[in-house]
Amino acid sequence: MEDTSTVAGKLEPLVLNKSTMNNNKGQKWTASQESQQMECTLSYQDKFQPKKRKPSSEASAHDLTNSFETTAAGASRDISMLLTKFAQVLRERAAADTSKMKELEILLTEARNLESYLKEKKSHLKQTLAQISDKLQG
Repeated sequence: MEDTSTVAGKLEPLVLNKSTMNNNKGQKWTASQESQQMECTLSYQDKFQPKKRKPSSEASAHDLTNSFETTAAGASRDISMLLTKFAQVLRERAAADTSKMKELEILLTEARNLESYLKEKKSHLKQTLAQISDKLQG
């Protein structure tokens, strides 16, 4: 970097002569003032011009390929993990459904057995009532 005194010397304010002023058109610059202004502008641009890096096409293509492969591998792992979890949940639900179906079948069998027992009791009660009725009438 340059010393601040040398930069300050380049950035001195421009002095305008009274003869360079025109009421109708504003300021007019003399040739020496214009050259001084151009030097300041050029030196400023040279100092603070952003440095452009031209990326290597091979390196950037390799980075993009590597980045894509890394992203694809990560996505593949995530999808595989999600599918595994989904399959596990489906297996658990299928097992629960099978268990519930067995319970319902057992309950249905018990209900059918109870129904047949009650029908037998009803028919036995009818027979008993019929016998009592016959004895009372006879």
